[in-house]
Amino acid sequence: MKLISRLLLLSIFINVISCNKSSKQKHLAFTQEKNQSIDSIKTQNVTFESEGITLAGTIYSPKHPHSAVVIVHGSDRVTRMIKFAQLLAQNDILVFTYDKRGVGESGGVYAGPEVGTNNISIDNLNLLAKDASAAVDLIRKKERNIPIGLVGASQAGWIIPIVANKNPIVEFMVLFSCPTITTLEQLRFQFYTNGRTDFWTNHTEEDVRKHIKNDPDRYQFKATDPKDALKTLSIPGLWLFGEQDIQIPVKMCIEHLNTLKIKNKPFEYVLFPALGHNTNKTEPIGIAVQWIKQKSLIIKNSK
Repeated sequence: MKLISRLLLLSIFINVISCNKSSKQKHLAFTQEKNQSIDSIKTQNVTFESEGITLAGTIYSPKHPHSAVVIVHGSDRVTRMIKFAQLLAQNDILVFTYDKRGVGESGGVYAGPEVGTNNISIDNLNLLAKDASAAVDLIRKKERNIPIGLVGASQAGWIIPIVANKNPIVEFMVLFSCPTITTLEQLRFQFYTNGRTDFWTNHTEEDVRKHIKNDPDRYQFKATDPKDALKTLSIPGLWLFGEQDIQIPVKMCIEHLNTLKIKNKPFEYVLFPALGHNTNKTEPIGIAVQWIKQKSLIIKNSK
């Protein structure tokens, strides 16, 4: 019996060692595969001109891209979005991401929420749209045979439609937590929520709509309405929303999109009930990647 017990223990010990070795080998293989995936992506640092200043960024080129995107910034002081760009490139999307005007290696003057509401003035939004449009032109010179689109979040919801409306090279757009309301309406909502994470626990959709309709504006400037540009567009668009968002009133934005869809605009949206303004998460990104792949195939087949 003692001999049998010892043999049994020895067998278990060998199996444990074997399993650990197998687990380590699998982890090593996964790591190598991931590294190879990143290593297979070519990176190129570039500069380009826009409205008299030089902007700097990086192009991430997979071996066989099915499409290309330019990443459009939100309102913050943002340099090139390396991790997001790498993730998209690993899914065979060529990506151009650049340092925002006045940030990082890019010239010009930064205008953001830290320095006042001029960051959503018509002049500044149009200036940022010209930067994004110049980035699109740069990618078209590099890649002439794949669809090019725009991907952005938050403030990009006002910028992307302007770019797409003026630059015919743009063939699709993906918008994470982006408004379809005006800039002044967004400020009314943002002041109302005041950063309270429990806002939607204590307020109703009716409260929000009444406040946005009747609240006097704290700042006096001409509003930008993204629907003005969206009404003119015929390119596919995907919006990804978090229902708990306290920066934009999501259900109002969805209502606007549904109105545009009735008019045969090729716009789609996905609502994530548990998410807030930050929809830069695994599931939304995964949906966006598959949507880009699908739309790019349709666009190429239609030419």
